[in-house]
Amino acid sequence: MYLKKNDIIDLTISSATAEGNGVGKTEDGIAIFVPNSAIGDKLKVRILKTKKTYAFGKIEEIVTPSPTRTDIDCPYFAKCGGCVWRHINYDAECEIKQQRVEDAIKRLGGFTNIEIQPIIKSENTLRYRNKAQFPIGTDKDGKPIIGFYAFHTHRIVDCMDCALQPEIFTQIMNITREFLESSENDIYNEQTHKGKLRHLYIRMGEITKEIMVCYVVNGKGLKQEDRLIERLKAEIPNLKSVIINTNREQTNVILGNRNRIAYGTDYITDELCGYKFKISPFSFWQVNRRQAEKLYNKATEYAKLSKDSVLLDLYCGTGTIGLTMANNCKSLIGVEIIEDAIKDAIENAKINGIENARFICADASTAAEQLKNEGLRPDVVILDPPRKGCGEELVQTIKEMSPQRVVYVSCDPATLARDLKHFSSSGYEIQEITPCDMFSRTAHVETVCLLSRNK
Repeated sequence: MYLKKNDIIDLTISSATAEGNGVGKTEDGIAIFVPNSAIGDKLKVRILKTKKTYAFGKIEEIVTPSPTRTDIDCPYFAKCGGCVWRHINYDAECEIKQQRVEDAIKRLGGFTNIEIQPIIKSENTLRYRNKAQFPIGTDKDGKPIIGFYAFHTHRIVDCMDCALQPEIFTQIMNITREFLESSENDIYNEQTHKGKLRHLYIRMGEITKEIMVCYVVNGKGLKQEDRLIERLKAEIPNLKSVIINTNREQTNVILGNRNRIAYGTDYITDELCGYKFKISPFSFWQVNRRQAEKLYNKATEYAKLSKDSVLLDLYCGTGTIGLTMANNCKSLIGVEIIEDAIKDAIENAKINGIENARFICADASTAAEQLKNEGLRPDVVILDPPRKGCGEELVQTIKEMSPQRVVYVSCDPATLARDLKHFSSSGYEIQEITPCDMFSRTAHVETVCLLSRNK
């Protein structure tokens, strides 16, 4: 079939991509990617763009809806770049995420005999996030807008309420929006790099209910800042911190390097797995605390620590995974490249009375090589790398340390599959893999994997 732009074709959706597009194939095998479609949909699709072996289209008509389709509960779903699965039921979403992990392990990793455990589902798919980063801009009439970027763009979708965020975040957004409408603060423009206010950044302790509000500015502060703070204090229960973060760089990075405390403290606290943690603006903290507990419990189960075990926690962030296991082992060593996170990790160990932990501020590969040269022989290594994974060099260093077990927590099935190939060729065998839905209604899926050293 020869396809050209604006052709309308009949298409049945048979699978889904990692980004959340439905995929159907023409009779001669050309894949058509269709946003907001569901597996099982029978559609009329308008072709928008063509390539040699695939094309992109949009739904012109739903002829027969998939049985997995459900009512969309968010007015911003079709515009916002956050959620991709609000139009199908949760069980179907989890099946897609399970399949994504299985496909990566088998097709990209080449592992054909690995059983993937059922995905750990979330009990709550609404209002589960404890952190939000809202870009701020202006509409065509110059009025302030606060929301999210549209998919694959930096065009801001004005959002009055996000179904993934706590309702109190909406209240803070509204206070900020009204303040901007009644003050003379300039809003930052990405094209001209002029203007002041760039982002609204909010964190909340789910157990403690403590709130941190951070304003990212292209400068030192805001006009009439005191008036804004007084309103936040009056209307936001448990407001513990208001931070002014300075970011003058022409960059997509949200936070700058300098914080000023405008009210309260420079941190909030929360609890995870029965431990207390200090959270600063720069801290890595799982945005879905309840699911994080399930994920960490699975990681603890895989680690199989004893009172004689030495645990090495690479990419440790503020120490959350390692510290929740510290009482089960002889000693814990955490490694993280972000200095503020290491400071928080040290403080978190003190808060929880943990005396068998030390933390190193360094790149994971560099620190692992250093520790290996010092003669460290950990029994268990925990890995929780960023999306790019840990890479062959670090895998080789871990191999030379010769831990009995490696517990790998991944936020990207593709890089996980690549790294598992490196571990497999370095004498480690995959024992078990469990996906976990940490970010319901979005395309993301976490995975925890247990590897053991071949004897």
